Amino acid sequence: MRQLLWSGHFPHPGFSPWEESAPAVTLPAVAGAKSRRGPVVHHLGVLPPSQVTRDDGGYAVTTVARTAIDLAAALPLPSSLVLLDAAGRLLIEQMLAKARRQDYVTPRLVQAARALLSDAARFRRSATLEPHIALSDPCRESAAESLSAGHFYVAGLPTPEFQYPIRTSTGTYYPDFYWPDHRLIGECDGAVKYTDHAALVAEKVREDSLRELGNRFVRWLGREVMATPAVVVGRVSRGLGL
Repeated sequence: MRQLLWSGHFPHPGFSPWEESAPAVTLPAVAGAKSRRGPVVHHLGVLPPSQVTRDDGGYAVTTVARTAIDLAAALPLPSSLVLLDAAGRLLIEQMLAKARRQDYVTPRLVQAARALLSDAARFRRSATLEPHIALSDPCRESAAESLSAGHFYVAGLPTPEFQYPIRTSTGTYYPDFYWPDHRLIGECDGAVKYTDHAALVAEKVREDSLRELGNRFVRWLGREVMATPAVVVGRVSRGLGL
């Protein structure tokens, strides 16, 4: 039996969508079988029943956890976090009827998601998967946030709080990154924030409210951390006074 490796719900760590990559199929590792590349990439591996499910069309596909592990196994930090963070979110959503913001930071749910990833990682020969799983965090909401967090870790910057709730006069806000000891907020922005007028006004109110509490801001675009991560790391490092 063949199991398709399905990545439809996962963000890509680069600029190209998954649809531009060759489809991947995992085959049982049997004597004489070999991995091969072509229009369809064939991998050999162990696929226990617990790591195979069915898609809407009834085809056998690897589970969320196994798909994320298979994709992340060949990636360095921080690219692997894009897959592992997204998988953590999806796994938590599968555990609940409707996931809320606080569910992505609930220790019991976060550990359960990491445990599923670790279980899938047992069937891949990779010395980096477990350390990367330990660094994964389902509360990060975008691929750019995951990439940023990974680059900050690799650069040795202080670990920030992610999506930390800060109460202000206009409401409670959840910055992408927050270094409370430095009163520094880091925001990884998407282009829509600057093209949508209502979003721009709302962001101005939000930033002013957070600044009133003595916080400072450092900002970067998602495409910046993808194309020039060293520039982003340098900007944040200066904001931290390092």
